[in-house]
Amino acid sequence: MKIFTFTLVAIILSSFSLLKNPNNNMNNSIYDIAITSLEGKTIDLNDFKGKKILFVNVASKCGFTSQYKNLQKLHDTYGEKVEIIGIPCNQFGGQEPGSASEIKEFCSKNYGVTFLMAEKCDVKGSNQHKLYKWLTMKSENGVEDSTVGWNFQKYLVDENGKLMQVFKSGVSPMDASITSLL
Repeated sequence: MKIFTFTLVAIILSSFSLLKNPNNNMNNSIYDIAITSLEGKTIDLNDFKGKKILFVNVASKCGFTSQYKNLQKLHDTYGEKVEIIGIPCNQFGGQEPGSASEIKEFCSKNYGVTFLMAEKCDVKGSNQHKLYKWLTMKSENGVEDSTVGWNFQKYLVDENGKLMQVFKSGVSPMDASITSLL
């Protein structure tokens, strides 16, 4: 009878804990999400455990495209603390129409980009990539809901894979609001 009572109390307390904070039992880890590079190779996010990750949806023909320069500067300056991953997206004004090789050439030639670039994907809508579902849905990331409003929106994830903060397109990659978190 004592074992039964103890087990019942443990189950009730465990259930109460989950109700109080349902995200305690989240199995949605950013490290389990598969993404592919512009070159068609798997980017294993597990490789970045212990390091912050800045995800940025990018485009080659956008008013914010010049942010590639400061993304590269951020990579050069803070690369030991943060991994930058550019995610080309053509959902905002058709501003990323290029193929993978065209995007890679544009970024390299015009901005000297050496940080990671993923394949082009959807960051919103019915074909939203799993990465962006995680970044934009509280039910996935456990922190907050957000909407990708335009190209060059930034998502900072901490060393343990927890969403830290979302930065709108107009925030420069070298802005103190970002660098102070690194």
